[in-house]
Amino acid sequence: MIKIVVPISGGKDSQACLKLALQEYKKEEILGLFCDTKFEHPLTYKHIEWMRENYGIEIKTISGGSVEEKIKKYKRFPGGGARFCTDELKIRESKIFYREFSLKQGGFDVWLGMRSGESHERKKRYRGKLDTELYPPHEIMPSKFPQYLEKQGVMFRLPIIDWTETEVLEFVSDELNPLYSYGFGRVGCLPCMASGDKWKEKAFNFDETGRKHFKIMKELESITKYPIYTSKAGQLKQRQYDLFSGCAICAI
Repeated sequence: MIKIVVPISGGKDSQACLKLALQEYKKEEILGLFCDTKFEHPLTYKHIEWMRENYGIEIKTISGGSVEEKIKKYKRFPGGGARFCTDELKIRESKIFYREFSLKQGGFDVWLGMRSGESHERKKRYRGKLDTELYPPHEIMPSKFPQYLEKQGVMFRLPIIDWTETEVLEFVSDELNPLYSYGFGRVGCLPCMASGDKWKEKAFNFDETGRKHFKIMKELESITKYPIYTSKAGQLKQRQYDLFSGCAICAI
């Protein structure tokens, strides 16, 4: 019977939660849950497989579509208060899974890799929360999770809520997603279209996958009527790219 579900993204915080769970529970009592956005880097997919094989646990992959599909649906890129990619590809799909799985086998705990030090929003949301306590899902994600999950025995824990980034890195050590070694501060969607232009540019110019994702986003610009880059500097670089990409001189 599964006692612990750990949502994993391929990032360091969720991996730290998974390693902590392995210190307290048997492998067969732990289930990893990976929400695939169809916009991850191949190294992240390989890292998910690496954890499955080396930690010896089951990791279930679920998907509610792709980032590309959601951008077409809403006719805009994610950003600010419009993080529909997270809402529909991760939160909603996880919620559906928790409901169905708890009805099938009974209650379980969910260990979330959230750290209050990651942002002012998270510090405010999780103020007063303890890493050893269990909380109803709707208390952790009040606007996203229904109260019936608590009645079905689903409870949330925040094992690394007070950890620093340094503590996480030291704990996971040399088992990190390889993308971190290339200077990416966060992994998951490559890039997160709600992130700053600095990270978008780094991702798009990283390798063939980045260039492929850039091409996809460029094609979506005509649908969204929004620019890929949001800063003045980023938009200037975009205009320069558009100018030279259409120049036949470079092809001579």
